[in-house]
Amino acid sequence: MATSGSNGTALHALDATEQARLVASGQASALELVEAAIGRIEGLNPDLNAVIWNNFDEARRLAAAVIPNGEPFGGVPFLLKDIGANQAGLPHWLGNRALKTMDLRASDDTVLGSRFRTAGLITLGKTNLPEFGSTPTTQPLSCGPTNNPWDLSRSPAGSSGGSAAAVASGMVAIAHANDGGGSTRLPASWCGLVGLKTTRGRIPNPESVSRLTSELAVTKTVRDTARLLDAVHGVTDADLYSATPPNQTYESMLNASITPLKIAVITDAGHWPLDQECQVAAHAGATMLESLGHNIEAVGSDVLLGPDSTVNGELWTAGIARRVQTLNELAGRTLTEDEVEPYNWAAAVRGATMPAVDFAATEERQQRWVRTVLDWMDQFDLVVTPTSGAIPMKTEDLWPPKEKPWKIAKTYGQIGAFTLPFNVTGQPAISLPLHWSVDGLPVGVQIVAKMGREDLLLQVASQLEQSNPWYHRYQDVRGNW
Repeated sequence: MATSGSNGTALHALDATEQARLVASGQASALELVEAAIGRIEGLNPDLNAVIWNNFDEARRLAAAVIPNGEPFGGVPFLLKDIGANQAGLPHWLGNRALKTMDLRASDDTVLGSRFRTAGLITLGKTNLPEFGSTPTTQPLSCGPTNNPWDLSRSPAGSSGGSAAAVASGMVAIAHANDGGGSTRLPASWCGLVGLKTTRGRIPNPESVSRLTSELAVTKTVRDTARLLDAVHGVTDADLYSATPPNQTYESMLNASITPLKIAVITDAGHWPLDQECQVAAHAGATMLESLGHNIEAVGSDVLLGPDSTVNGELWTAGIARRVQTLNELAGRTLTEDEVEPYNWAAAVRGATMPAVDFAATEERQQRWVRTVLDWMDQFDLVVTPTSGAIPMKTEDLWPPKEKPWKIAKTYGQIGAFTLPFNVTGQPAISLPLHWSVDGLPVGVQIVAKMGREDLLLQVASQLEQSNPWYHRYQDVRGNW
């Protein structure tokens, strides 16, 4: 039985691309990979609470039947976040207590869930998330908090916090994530991972009308992210948005030569508080890029985070109101206040008061802001920012106040100040683990490209990974668990 790769590295410490290579070459079996992942989950989940449901027996059955046939991730263990992409028979709780009590299940594969299967990934279970993914911390009342593997007293961020904690701790090498305001990039930042939000219309989501949401994964390496994007990109005819497909595979373009780029760096957060370590991280990322021959220009955050950007927050509560309405539809009845978490209930009550005509007018104002941002960014090839306005925070500090739960929104706003704008504009953005605090906590750096330029983002990310490697740091998580 294989317990390590060809260089002696333990199976759980390999990235997904290398795990797939071992299976394809016959050096390890899919079942060996799955058993190793199950062992890690069983050993670590009591501390982390990253995985909220498992189907280990089914995963073993699927792994035993794997015959490598050129799939990019044939036989590689995988975890699905419990919102967005799904597979038939798996839970569909969305972090909500009522749906968990009902044990609501998916009746069919979503398009993306099916593509994960086709890529060869073997789903071992579901990961934790905040109730319907609405907050940048993973501590739902339905399943309890997920703990950050770098410091168990801290949050892994959200909403893909369960997936990020699972990958950072080595439960699996790759896990599903999605991003409607930073939900892939923020956990990547707080857990020391790679997290890509793709261009709007890059990933299939034919049932969604949201301009905000993108789905993919959190990973340890840029090549895993590129390879998965190659495997699942491309929308259906029913999708509302559609991005132009690339001319080559993303993986094949990783090591392409890059002419010097003009890159803007933002290290202030406008009216939002900004942790000094996050500012240092952005400076460090810019310095690394400059050392690679790129041209760096320091710019202010006025366009991105100035007064006009408040329109994005105005529409957020209306979106939460719709999510609560969706819960009612899934449950087949109207949920009561004690079945929805206090912050979401308070936000939904506020959002439900917005008349349709005001909602439409606010959307038009938001679109004018989008045009301003895109026109401003047209002068640069890339923009660098901190991923988050805060370093990983203590979980106890992220519970909403009992009396006025909406007051936590200011803290949530600080955490996601730099990520939400690019969900609204639709541009691709990636968080990379380029900095660690003096206390040894990961602090991500966000890089943003023009619409459709995931190729450039991944090429630059690969440059940074090679010149300032981070993979060795995963051995330091919790004393090499």
